[in-house]
Amino acid sequence: MKLTVIGAGCWGLTLAWLLTDNFEKVTVWGREQDLSEDLIKNKHCSKPLEVQLADKVEVTSDLVSAIDGADIILNVVATSGTRNVCENLKKAGIKSEQILVNASKGIELPSLMRMSEVIKDVLPEQKLAILSGPTLAKEVLAGKPTAACVACEDIEIAEFVQKACNVPNRFRLYTNNDVIGVELGGSLKNVIAIASGFAHEMGLGDNCAGALLTRGMAEIVRVSITLGANPSTLYGLSGMGDLIATCSSPMSRNYTVGSMLAKGKKVDDILKELGSVAEGVKTSKAICELAKKLDIEVPVSSAIYEAVYTDITPKELLCKLMNRKLKEEERYV
Repeated sequence: MKLTVIGAGCWGLTLAWLLTDNFEKVTVWGREQDLSEDLIKNKHCSKPLEVQLADKVEVTSDLVSAIDGADIILNVVATSGTRNVCENLKKAGIKSEQILVNASKGIELPSLMRMSEVIKDVLPEQKLAILSGPTLAKEVLAGKPTAACVACEDIEIAEFVQKACNVPNRFRLYTNNDVIGVELGGSLKNVIAIASGFAHEMGLGDNCAGALLTRGMAEIVRVSITLGANPSTLYGLSGMGDLIATCSSPMSRNYTVGSMLAKGKKVDDILKELGSVAEGVKTSKAICELAKKLDIEVPVSSAIYEAVYTDITPKELLCKLMNRKLKEEERYV
């Protein structure tokens, strides 16, 4: 079998590295300007993470040859680039029987579409699955174990990807047929991760961290079930599991963004310093627009939107959150 990874960022390269032994052929595609000479010639990347790919992995900017004969195509480009990549895949002759697996977590702006909706909008006949869960790339590269889920309405497709991409002792995969819940859980938690990094940098303590994760989770569930998700999905790997990992670790790019925002740095400077995409930045805008459209309160996400896009101070933000009108705690079970 052949695996093609679309996107030569840190998670795309990590997945290519992780899954190499599962496939006879592995190809990584990236835009010409994104492929360093070191990556092309030596199969090596040093920034933002160090990754050494096996000799058998092909690295190319030729999309036609990259997807030719691929059984599974992993989309690991930034959310903002997914529509364009799908249009290029269509031009490159992607076949409907090839399974496209989306591993990018975010919501398209300004359409407010989930990634599966974006992909189906361009490639309506494509076999499609979603890969999501607590998958910090640095830990995966260190060989530390984790689990994730493969979501697809057609459970046979999910099971095929599960078996093809499961890595014993390191990468355990579960199937799920709730695409909406898996996608929204993986996308919306990025905003709460920014909030977590923000609170940690301010030295607000473990009680605050626990409260923040809980109230952040309430927002994720509130929005997701309104959009059709099964509430139980949000307490699984792509919801609570991913939330705990990204809200607890400085290895999370979104957590790091929050930490740097709390230091008074501007978001453009932060992203330039990171040298990679932090999806929670744009998702903070997307969830606020979704919440307004659905008439739902998302105070934590709204606070992060203000932290990212306005000049509000950390102290003002904290006061705004802590002194809201008192209310009853929601229950979803």
